[in-house]
Amino acid sequence: MPLLGRSNKFKSAAPKIRVEKVAAPSKPPPNAPKSFTSASARANLTRSPALKPSPNRSKNSSPLLSSSDERRPDRKRKAGTASSSRRSPASDRVEFDKDSDGEDDGWMSLETRKRQRRAVSDSSSIDSKRKLKNPKSFDKTQKPLKLIHAEEIASLATGCVAVMGAKEDEVALELQYPSLQPRERYQLVWGKEKIDAVDACIRVVRHVAETFLSEEEAEPFTNQTSGIIRRLEKASNRNIQDLSGFKSALSEYNQAMARMIRDGTIAKNLDQRHELPRSLVEFILDQIYDRCVAPDVHLLSKYKNGTDNVYGELLHPFVSRILVEQLKMKSDQVFVDLGSGVGNVVLQAALEIGCESWGCEMMKNACDMARLQEREFRARTTLWGVQAGRVHLEEGDFTTNAPILEVLKRADVVLVNNKAFTSTLNDRLVSMFLDLKIGCKVVSLKSFVSVNSDADNSYNSNDVGSSILTSEEYSYPEGFVSWTNAGGPYYIATRKAASN
Repeated sequence: MPLLGRSNKFKSAAPKIRVEKVAAPSKPPPNAPKSFTSASARANLTRSPALKPSPNRSKNSSPLLSSSDERRPDRKRKAGTASSSRRSPASDRVEFDKDSDGEDDGWMSLETRKRQRRAVSDSSSIDSKRKLKNPKSFDKTQKPLKLIHAEEIASLATGCVAVMGAKEDEVALELQYPSLQPRERYQLVWGKEKIDAVDACIRVVRHVAETFLSEEEAEPFTNQTSGIIRRLEKASNRNIQDLSGFKSALSEYNQAMARMIRDGTIAKNLDQRHELPRSLVEFILDQIYDRCVAPDVHLLSKYKNGTDNVYGELLHPFVSRILVEQLKMKSDQVFVDLGSGVGNVVLQAALEIGCESWGCEMMKNACDMARLQEREFRARTTLWGVQAGRVHLEEGDFTTNAPILEVLKRADVVLVNNKAFTSTLNDRLVSMFLDLKIGCKVVSLKSFVSVNSDADNSYNSNDVGSSILTSEEYSYPEGFVSWTNAGGPYYIATRKAASN
């Protein structure tokens, strides 16, 4: 039985509803190559039929199937649909079909980079209080990190095959990141649903040039005729396959990066930054996911249908839209994810915003992967030279977990993917919200306040929910969640003082 009565006797005026339309992310070009990486593994999970779609929804849409608040490997994509932002590095493979130096893919012209930098520097939303540089990354006394190297996931030993004509003794690569930590080990191999070393190396170099260097410092990397990135792309062209050229360009990058780390260039540049580009945030999170979750992603499909324990993911752009664009969270705030699954959203909040970030999950397989991701997150952010907010991942029932109940009292934003929750659990959540501070935001996929007559969009709310929360409805576009390609509604409620 629900803890709180379901009848709505509260007579105050209905809260104002604002529906906001969001432009759908652009679809990939028709000639984009297919991914053969862990993104495919995540897509292999079967969508659960636990909930029936609302009659008002299209046949292709599906209700949210999740006990956690963020993206989960439940995604099943159809060819030609909008791609998820939650992709493996290799799923965004670069086209290596251009043989001529004159052919420019327009990736990063100097003018493009200048516009990007001006956009960032002119933004009034930058959190000037955030310290981005990780002191441990540039401390010579620090021990080597215990991270999962790419070669542990994709190598000849794991059943992959060599690429670019490399022989067995030629597949080994090392890649320098913008820190004093030792280089990450890769192998030039290919394997279905495995890390693509060629693509990953080029992307790392790109992100380093864009984020960690000034325009002048980045010129040897980004020059579209003779730059290191251009040379890596040309050497990887499937019509050329220049193994020695690729290794030579990568070695030049490693040496240049090591030099700029030693002379303090990287540390100095990080001292002047207070935010990370969203593309780099997603790339780092994908690196972690591909090493910790993707190898065993099939275990997440074992959630029990018809219960509160159903799995689905809110994808990177959805989380960024809510926490950064709408709620404008800052590094001195507290974020809590109730039903955090493998910890994706918790880690994204800590990295993208730099805030204190909490999560709680009760399903064992997800909790095991969350612990792996948390360890890799600490190591990999240090490898990248950046400092994230503090992460706390709890295991157990969030309605009784003592640390979670305590942190809710000072939370600024609470996220709960409650679409598949029973009305009983939703009622218990409302009871927990009594302890939220005034002004705290509650983001959910089903409203805790009766906002319209569509029973699929709001559960049978009770007097307490209506008296302590005001709610607004928004819309997310296709490609923002893992369980359907269609868009749908979400809600942001604000804790207000209880009425007498």
